[in-house]
Amino acid sequence: MDTIFALSSARGKAGVAVIRISGPKSPTAAIELAGVLPPPRQSTLRRLHSPEWGHLDTSLILYFPKGASYTGEDSVEFHVHGGVATVKSVLAALGSLEGLRMAEAGEFTLQALMNGRLNLSEIEGLGDLIDAETDAQRRQALRLFRGELGQRVEEWRQSLTQCAAILEASLDFSDEDLPHDLMSSTHDRIEDLIQSLEKEIQGVQAAERIRDGFEVAIVGAPNTGKSTLLNCLAGREAALTSERSGTTRDVIEVRMEIAGLAVTLLDLAGIRDAIDPIEKMGVNKARQRAKEADLRVFLVEGDGVPDNSPEFLTGDLILKCKADLYRPPPPNGISGLTGFGVDHLTQSLADELEKRSGIAMTAAHARHRAAIEGGIGHLKIARDSMMKVNRIELAAEEIWLSINQLETLIGNVDIEHVLDEVFAGFCIGK
Repeated sequence: MDTIFALSSARGKAGVAVIRISGPKSPTAAIELAGVLPPPRQSTLRRLHSPEWGHLDTSLILYFPKGASYTGEDSVEFHVHGGVATVKSVLAALGSLEGLRMAEAGEFTLQALMNGRLNLSEIEGLGDLIDAETDAQRRQALRLFRGELGQRVEEWRQSLTQCAAILEASLDFSDEDLPHDLMSSTHDRIEDLIQSLEKEIQGVQAAERIRDGFEVAIVGAPNTGKSTLLNCLAGREAALTSERSGTTRDVIEVRMEIAGLAVTLLDLAGIRDAIDPIEKMGVNKARQRAKEADLRVFLVEGDGVPDNSPEFLTGDLILKCKADLYRPPPPNGISGLTGFGVDHLTQSLADELEKRSGIAMTAAHARHRAAIEGGIGHLKIARDSMMKVNRIELAAEEIWLSINQLETLIGNVDIEHVLDEVFAGFCIGK
């Protein structure tokens, strides 16, 4: 195992910067620069000195022994002053020591994986936690990081192992030697597991939306106040507004947070039968983005969605635009100019998006969905095979294949081909 080092805190000027070293030569490196290795897990103040660089800084040093560190290797942390020059000189001094090299992106966490300190789904949760911008993203990432998916996999594995054991035992005994309802109850258990896994899959899409953000499209004919409403919701001039129809030609996106959920608002070109080729391209793009969005807010002048608008789907909202022009304003009215109805719109969006995100389970990535779908496929073959003569052996084999598929969720088997994907978003120093 190589000894690696890197800045583990954010780059740039700060009060304190954390430089991490991990690997068998970490204690030697600490002694080289600080003169002494502190007791395990006790913060010690020491002067850092290098023969080449002289006095580097006065630093807090922490030592974590092998088997009791984040990476599972001997690890040392230098908590130095966060000036750019200080960090640069300490890293340079470490780079001059024999047997040390700069860490690659995610390599500390890769060490933790290889040493059994974290499983693959926990690492994905850690990556999500680092990227989390909203409270919902943070809570979802923590569930994954603290091993809830791994616990679910273990429950599935134990139940399936028992099913496989019963089927294999039935091959060695005649029907008279087994309880009458044993095969029936095993069949029912497999069916229950299939339903449990299918429920987990249903929650993956919601979990992906929590992580990546929901898209809400503001849809309407030209000059219905879409851009004005977007600016009101965003609290800034994100879109150009004009009394002239067709001002918006391209999709304008604004990222914001609603009810703790990441939401991207889309201000689309006004939908009508355009003649101008540029506007026509904008209208076609608007229709497509509105169709792909998770939710649509229709701004209308009449009583319903215009015929040339995208299809209205369950959960979409229809609001009467420019409510400020009516006395009194209509109950379902909205005005981005005066703010009338905006609070009600925000609450309606929050209620709908919270309902959609509420089905999220523990699986949260496309990789998880694929693994669970593979497990379900094998279980369905096993379930159907149990009902056929001389197919019990096949059913047992399919259950073992399902277990193998599900254990890829936590990286117990066949993970080499997904490591690059999992670590793609990790920074150097983590």
